[in-house]
Amino acid sequence: MIRTSLQSRSKLASAIKFGLIASVSTTAFTVSNSASAQDESADVERISVTGSRIQRQDMETASPVTVIDAGAIRAEGYTSVDEILQAQPAMAGMAAGSTTNNGSDGVAQVDLRGMGASRTLVLLNGRRMVNSGSGADSAVDLNTIPVAMIARVEILKDGASAVYGSDAIAGVVNIITKKDFEGFQLDVNGGATDKSDGENVEISALYGFNTDTGNYTFGAAYSDRGGVMQGDRDWVEPGASSFVPGGSLGGKVKEGDEWVDRTEGYDYTKDSWLQTPNTRYSLFANATQELSDDIVFTGDLLYTKRKSKQMMAPQPASVMLDVCETGQTGNCIEYTQAMKDGGITPDDNGQLEYRRRMTDAGNRIYEQDTDTLRVSGGLAGTLDVHTGIDWDVAYTYGSNKATTWVHNSINATKMEQSMYDNTEEWFSGDPLSDAIINDVSYLETTDGGNDQHILSGVISGEAFDLDAGAVAYAIGAEYRHESGFYTPDEVIQNGDGTAAQQDPTDGSYSVFSVYQEVSVPFTEKLTGEFALRFDDYSTFGNASTWKVGLTYVATDDLMLRTVAATGFRAPNVSELYGGNVGSYDYLNDPWGNEQDPQILVNYTSDENLKAETSESYTAGLVYSPSYVDGMSVTLDYWRFKIKDAISRLDVQAGLDSCYAGDTTACETFGITPDGDLTNLTNPLTNVGYQDTSGIDFNLAYNFEGLGLDWKINNDLTYLLEFEQDGVDYTGTIGGMFGGYAEVKNNFSIQAGQGDWSVMYSNRYIGEMTDINYGDKVESVLYHNISGMYHFSDSISATLGIKNLTDEEPVMVASGNTAGTVPEVYDTIGRQIYGGVSFKF
Repeated sequence: MIRTSLQSRSKLASAIKFGLIASVSTTAFTVSNSASAQDESADVERISVTGSRIQRQDMETASPVTVIDAGAIRAEGYTSVDEILQAQPAMAGMAAGSTTNNGSDGVAQVDLRGMGASRTLVLLNGRRMVNSGSGADSAVDLNTIPVAMIARVEILKDGASAVYGSDAIAGVVNIITKKDFEGFQLDVNGGATDKSDGENVEISALYGFNTDTGNYTFGAAYSDRGGVMQGDRDWVEPGASSFVPGGSLGGKVKEGDEWVDRTEGYDYTKDSWLQTPNTRYSLFANATQELSDDIVFTGDLLYTKRKSKQMMAPQPASVMLDVCETGQTGNCIEYTQAMKDGGITPDDNGQLEYRRRMTDAGNRIYEQDTDTLRVSGGLAGTLDVHTGIDWDVAYTYGSNKATTWVHNSINATKMEQSMYDNTEEWFSGDPLSDAIINDVSYLETTDGGNDQHILSGVISGEAFDLDAGAVAYAIGAEYRHESGFYTPDEVIQNGDGTAAQQDPTDGSYSVFSVYQEVSVPFTEKLTGEFALRFDDYSTFGNASTWKVGLTYVATDDLMLRTVAATGFRAPNVSELYGGNVGSYDYLNDPWGNEQDPQILVNYTSDENLKAETSESYTAGLVYSPSYVDGMSVTLDYWRFKIKDAISRLDVQAGLDSCYAGDTTACETFGITPDGDLTNLTNPLTNVGYQDTSGIDFNLAYNFEGLGLDWKINNDLTYLLEFEQDGVDYTGTIGGMFGGYAEVKNNFSIQAGQGDWSVMYSNRYIGEMTDINYGDKVESVLYHNISGMYHFSDSISATLGIKNLTDEEPVMVASGNTAGTVPEVYDTIGRQIYGGVSFKF
């Protein structure tokens, strides 16, 4: 049974709770009586707060927490969890999402503080979510969690490894699902751009009922997201690839019987998505059942099937062809007079490069079919109502299976042989025959998956009383087993594809953990929070982490808070057991043996990797002025430092050092003293670091005026520093790592009365500098409007417009797609959305 207790609460305590809940980028949600004066004594239910396993009577913790509830999600027209999260100012970097067309395999992730998706822990109802994607994945695919099932999202913005273990270096995202629901609810939401593309629809149903001793809630959701083509936006400049239909030899193209200079490149933008299509089917359930006066069963289930696609221009294929020497026959090409007249000259190895855009085969279509299942169940109860000792045991199982395809892939080995066998047809400049296309093209098929088993138990309660209150504690243990695999197509494994060779990945590890938390009220004003955790891994060994937090109620209006903590991230399956992967990197060979700027590098994993370690520190205040009823201000300084980060070395620096005579560099990178790069290798090692700091500010103000209820919210993150592996990324942007704007700000104002409300919000991304070219990248301000109307207690509707002024994305010279960075800027344009909710 859930215990309740009496608590004396000041106006500041109520305001703190309001301030924490209101710390979001929008204020469209409802916080009932959060900032109003309350009775000095009231029965308050003990609750769980993200960042602690101690059951509390309020949300007054030392850690900064942002909460976004279902009302805010609906008002802003969000259709995916990653869209909700990446709109927050605390996010940075370049998390994969709906606008990542190249290399994402359809996944959606979160990147808190820009520290990397694998350094933000994602929980579902306070318990871990299985990593998911295309196989042996290092982070959670947020597509597996339907928006329809979300009651609220809590973002803990300090390190939490001492509470949750690995991966919580940057913080925690805890997604709380709808439960304790009674009745039936049907929601239909949809939208599209004002250019009649990018259509999306979500249909969800929720049904719940109560029994004498429990509640059962069931839900189903279907969502479909349409694509947006790069060529359908007038701000996208045409591409000009040197890989052209008809092919080129030595940089020349065939016209009639002559080889001539190429006058224009191939426009690949017309065949590439800006927003990728995605279809999802989800089933979910929550159950709460009292088994006796002292034991309660809780359980939740989630199943999601994702079918997604990405599309890119036809495969650019390159083959180095041997030129026949005098009298030579077989696998070589004749060096004709026409080639000489056209200025085509073999290289020092007697070879000519042939390039062709394989339009004859068709566009590269990437397709994924993923299934993710998560089942979690637990028993909770009270050992002794007199001593107040509670217990909780739980088991969680997660499984993710994926099959991915790449249509119209090219077998480079077969292509080379076909060119020797059918030279005239390949060199004609005309379309290739069906026989040749069927010979050299293939359907690339890959399988992968992840599995997770977690068994945990915790006891909690109040140890003893001090003058200022009870000392609360939680002591627990956990066993977790993680496994993953990824099996590339045999053509890729054999090194015969146009993509680099890759080996399979398969491995697992387990970890046993024990932890404890204590909350100590030193005085009526000063409370300490302490956590200690020990994790023992089957791979690298063990790790110990701690956390110390303090809250000080300075006055009835002001609370000060601070947290110092250590953290860690254990190497994941792909980092430990990942198969060797070839990568064609842009490098300069100081020996001059390799003329091509793209040199093959063998990326390797390492079973002997150690865990990353971190230190985090936050210090701030919560201020609720007694002279302004309904206002709350939070201000927090934060800093995170990671050492021994799992990273790859600088290959170019290794080449240069080896060339200068450093034998250690030669051995590390697999280079011979005379510069043979055949076995050039870049291993994963614990050599990286991150150091980032900044300031978060939030203002929330609820008031009545002009006969209306008003809600104003402003959420600001100011980045002071982001340095990684010797490079300062502060205030920069680039296509390889995303954006680290110094200033990001969300503002919203809502007015309503009775059955209706309207809201205006904006999102500001400050100016940055292109890290590769030094160009100034202008700031951008997105405007949004929405309205909601309740026709009755059973029917309500929402209508809104995102990017009202149709702001175009800022151009970035070193961008990764369409001349910009879609993971940072809105590339879709103005979108109109609406929805209807029926409750019975």
